[in-house]
Amino acid sequence: MPKNFIITLLLLFGLSNSINAQFGFSHEIGAIIGPVAFQSDYGERHDFSTNIGNTGYGIGIIHYLNFSYRAECNCYTPETYFNDHFKLRSELSYNKTELQHFGKWVDPSRTSLVANQLRAMRGSTAVTNVGMQLEFFPLSIREFTATLGSFAPFISLGGQFSFYDPKAWSLLGPLDTPISTPIKYYNATTNQGGTVWSIVSSVGCRYKLTELSDLMVDFRLQYYFSNWVDGLNPDETIYTENRANDWNVWFNFGYIYYLQ
Repeated sequence: MPKNFIITLLLLFGLSNSINAQFGFSHEIGAIIGPVAFQSDYGERHDFSTNIGNTGYGIGIIHYLNFSYRAECNCYTPETYFNDHFKLRSELSYNKTELQHFGKWVDPSRTSLVANQLRAMRGSTAVTNVGMQLEFFPLSIREFTATLGSFAPFISLGGQFSFYDPKAWSLLGPLDTPISTPIKYYNATTNQGGTVWSIVSSVGCRYKLTELSDLMVDFRLQYYFSNWVDGLNPDETIYTENRANDWNVWFNFGYIYYLQ
């Protein structure tokens, strides 16, 4: 995994530098951090306690290609709609979430063996993402850049390549035994990591803090093309309530600095 990750990262930033060398755009760099709600096969679907309980954290570094400004000549690029309303964002991020079952099936009033087994199940997943998003700003990027205290809402869509590392275990003992594991989860867990592609979409807003820096809030949805990211995947043909792939919601705060 480290070798593949390094190759992917070099290709990503090599593409960014190649674009800059050819067209002379300006750059922005930043950092993001915030809570991540992981939606997985742990817990009950559409349950508030599951959404709140299976929450972890995410951190990341981000880079933007700013099409409206050329740093090498300290001047604006030719005025086009694309230059004034779009930015290309590349990202390296990491999130981790501790997982367990929540909802009515593990309510303390339930005293069956299955309820006890569900309450004892634990899991976690750590995901490293690298990818790009195209951000659309409905208001003028140039006007926002020139006005301190202004706001710039945006929406984005992109893709990421992720390296995931799940863990699954039980407080009652090894999994896949009659003591620890409900029949639904027999041979449906893994502690082996892997790779997966995902679609990322977000809505957010920037605030012009200083001439060369912005604050940002970003509400993101990330959908993975796999149901193994959390390390748990019961047979979806039998247990249709677990047929959806894993996904997460990330609300992050960021600081962005304009390179000159």
